[in-house]
Amino acid sequence: MKTLIVAATKAELTFFYQHFNLPEGDFIEAKNFDLLITGVGMVATAFSLGKHLKASKYNLVLNFGIAGCFDRTIELGSLLNITEDVFAELGAENGDDFLTITDLGFGENHFHSKSNIKIDLPKAKSVTVNCVSGNGKSIDKLVKRLNPTTESMEGASVFYACKQEHIDCLQIRSISNYVEPRNKEKWKIGLAIKNLNDWAIAFITDMN
Repeated sequence: MKTLIVAATKAELTFFYQHFNLPEGDFIEAKNFDLLITGVGMVATAFSLGKHLKASKYNLVLNFGIAGCFDRTIELGSLLNITEDVFAELGAENGDDFLTITDLGFGENHFHSKSNIKIDLPKAKSVTVNCVSGNGKSIDKLVKRLNPTTESMEGASVFYACKQEHIDCLQIRSISNYVEPRNKEKWKIGLAIKNLNDWAIAFITDMN
């Protein structure tokens, strides 16, 4: 049994690739782990994991990536252990109210990480979205309804797939920007990726 490392883009694991001298490619089989680049978004992530988890050769899936943060007391570049994740837009509008897919009786929208491995990082709740938040009114509504710390475009899909296949999973996110009206000049993607890769390299090294 092996660990599967999952990320949406190669850019998010640039230094990880370099450190372990990994070849180019979206799916790489190394000695102590496999690495899967799914593509951006919940659909690409679910499809890619659906293909690779069926082999049932993994006892742990590690999802690494950057994320936006709603909490401005958390510094950019900080790392968080995402222990719960919600499909924020999966459901139906009912006037001013939102009905989740769970409310509608068609499935689940709220998932949790699962692992006996101790992670020395702050725990946080995230939402997974199709459309990254960049409008003040929609941000306020999202915070009021779900009170998340972070948002990504893949996290809940990873938790969902792992739950379906009964595989332990962890999600580690590095904060690249605050969730606000879009302003890329304020983002610190380079710092977030460096800190994420440093942590991922140390974690995988210690595991093996």
